[in-house]
Amino acid sequence: MGPKPPLYARLCTRIIGCRIGTLHQNVMFTRIFATTAVILMAVAGLLGASQQPIFRTRLDLVTMGVTVTDRRGTYVSDLTRDDFEIVEDGRKQTITYFARGDEATSAPPLHVGLLFDTSGSMGEDIKLSRSAAVRFLNTLSDAEDMTLVDFDTEVRVAKYGQRDFARMVERIRARQPGGWTAMHDALGVFLDGAAENEGRSILVIYTDGGDTRSTLSFADVITLVRASDVTIHVVGFLEHQASSSRLTQRMRLTEIAETTGGQAFFPSAMKDVESAYDKIVAQIRNQYTLGYTSTNAAQDGKWRKVDVKIGRRDLKDMRIQSRRGYFALYKEGQ
Repeated sequence: MGPKPPLYARLCTRIIGCRIGTLHQNVMFTRIFATTAVILMAVAGLLGASQQPIFRTRLDLVTMGVTVTDRRGTYVSDLTRDDFEIVEDGRKQTITYFARGDEATSAPPLHVGLLFDTSGSMGEDIKLSRSAAVRFLNTLSDAEDMTLVDFDTEVRVAKYGQRDFARMVERIRARQPGGWTAMHDALGVFLDGAAENEGRSILVIYTDGGDTRSTLSFADVITLVRASDVTIHVVGFLEHQASSSRLTQRMRLTEIAETTGGQAFFPSAMKDVESAYDKIVAQIRNQYTLGYTSTNAAQDGKWRKVDVKIGRRDLKDMRIQSRRGYFALYKEGQ
């Protein structure tokens, strides 16, 4: 393979070196973050700076979480498989899997993640953030499991079943703000673990958006986000951030969410948090899951652009939220 590019070596040192602190005794992520490391090989330009990233792991079935709203922003929850069209790189695809979020018997399993910023910069917002996180988790009793990634200078990961919910809440409330902010690395760690989930994966990030400690750059994070099946929502606390950095942090957090078909909110008071929370839960409950096997059989690892559309003429004005594409399977020699 030859010498590793400097960026690759730097990123793998960060991932494999595991500067993620002492893991909670309930943590279930025992493997080295192999999927993330493979993805970062591509980011590092292992195949040449002129080529686009090549991704080496992906299931044959492409799944998309999709929400539909009307002109007033009301969720449309009564659509059928035949109402949707999926176009990949200009070619229409056949939908082979369909489920509504409100159909408990047919909807895929729900996995919930929480990325919780406990760094020193969250000092003035930590109380509001804790309350928002606990309130959000309290109503998701149908989630198969919940993963908490809390981070400051270090990244700590723990996975809980529903019967351990109280322990998760206790952990959130016990964390005191302090240290630097390794948000990008925390997100990379979560996405790696979520790659093993079967069904829907939802992540909510509670942060002020700054990053002062990560090895992963923002560009690295966006690449990882694009390669994942996770729908990400962001609750950003920017009121106490420096005006010079607030706009950049808002734009980056919004990009992370919208890349996955999620939403970003920037509350300044508890009433705003509750409004954001209600919208996130509503999107989860009204999300369709569509699946198809691509007509493009090439296992070249390249990015494929996906457009989800409504086929019915009477619904042409509807707004659709979903991720914008995916990376194909990769096989050597193609």
